[in-house]
Amino acid sequence: MRTAPDQPSHERTSSPAPTAGARTTPLTALSRVPWDEIQDSTGNAAAIPLLLNSVAWGDPETAGAALVDLRRRICQYGFVVEQATAATVPFLWELAQLPQVTCRAEIIQLLRSIAGARQWESTAAVYPKLLNHRENPVVWERQARQAVRAKSGALKSLMADDDTEIAHATTELARALDE
Repeated sequence: MRTAPDQPSHERTSSPAPTAGARTTPLTALSRVPWDEIQDSTGNAAAIPLLLNSVAWGDPETAGAALVDLRRRICQYGFVVEQATAATVPFLWELAQLPQVTCRAEIIQLLRSIAGARQWESTAAVYPKLLNHRENPVVWERQARQAVRAKSGALKSLMADDDTEIAHATTELARALDE
């Protein structure tokens, strides 16, 4: 039986707190990002949560295909970032650290591409009027690189991963962040 809103309830309404060291469910913060209000290379970025979930939970083929689509949307051609890129980066870091994710090395390579992206800055150096646009892609690029750097504390454990492909990709990402 439910109690009235102004009376205390004796029913348990929340799940128990996770024990120390327990991992929470991946991608729980996806709903905190206003994906339908930001843009990726295709337009509205509302599809990004579905793609991230496909990477997280999909079999190797599904996860790989979703990551290819995600890359096209947030780091087109491997060097052109979009407005949605910075918002996506923390989720990529999260997925890169989850052993059940089947394309971790490719995720780390995507993070490396984002960390090295300088397309908009290079264009603005030649065409400074780009900086006067309402939607400033130079700012997106800088925010995306900052987002990659903000989670770089995970580099050490990823470099020590037993999977040599992951360790190598992480070493390359670390070098890109040192540049």
